[in-house]
Amino acid sequence: DDYHAVLDLVDAALIALPHHLHHEVAMDCIEAGKHVLLEKPMANTETECIDLINAAKRQGVTLMIAYCMRFHPLITQLKEALDARLAGDLFQLSIWTEQHTERQPDSWMCRAETLGGGQLFSHGCHYIDLLLWFLGQPLRGMHMGTNHGTPWMEREGTSNVCLEFSQGRLGYHFGTWGARGSRLRYTVHAHCDEGLLEADISGKQLILHRGSERHILYQLAHSSKHTENEMSHFLDCVEKGEVPLTSGPSALRSLRAIWRLYEAEENAAWADLCDI
Repeated sequence: DDYHAVLDLVDAALIALPHHLHHEVAMDCIEAGKHVLLEKPMANTETECIDLINAAKRQGVTLMIAYCMRFHPLITQLKEALDARLAGDLFQLSIWTEQHTERQPDSWMCRAETLGGGQLFSHGCHYIDLLLWFLGQPLRGMHMGTNHGTPWMEREGTSNVCLEFSQGRLGYHFGTWGARGSRLRYTVHAHCDEGLLEADISGKQLILHRGSERHILYQLAHSSKHTENEMSHFLDCVEKGEVPLTSGPSALRSLRAIWRLYEAEENAAWADLCDI
């Protein structure tokens, strides 16, 4: 009934709670000297995120944010294929996530204060994190969201993000919690100057398209255990004292991008992302 009662009995904690509770519970664990794997998004405000990062540094414990898609085999295989330039030079990365996520309007998942925003902040943060991982430092961006089709959401239930990166590269994310049907479901398209790399996450395939040719580069035999890969990475970092791939400072960058996008949307302007 009270997590404080077990803090003396554990070395680390996985915190998977409503977003508005992340800061308080994670701070208690960190101040007790516990390593923390904290579900995304890290916290609902920048001040709370910085509190957690500084506390973990002060206590000498590992703080990792659970961006599990970084550990999905299809995503890591796509990253390796792009780094190896199997389809040439990347100029457009597009990510689609189509699902139906409906709760009662009084649920913490529907209210902006407890969720921290809307669909983009809650779920899209995974994919903003991926865009920054694949494409580097963003320059500017824009967001358009709506709760049309998702009336249970106080803020947006459907989100569109466009980001500009250096050398003219572009990133796009479409996410909805209002899908009543879907064709793309979970898909990543990496358009390069010699072909298209497609990570069909729902279909468990990484595909190289060149003109009319289609080559399967990687096939998952069963459902991916990317959360197990994530947990393994967390434990390795704890044991070896290494910085997690999805560290607090890394995770803060993607949230800063989202907060800038929200602010710019309210002002009908582009978001300056050069210094996130």
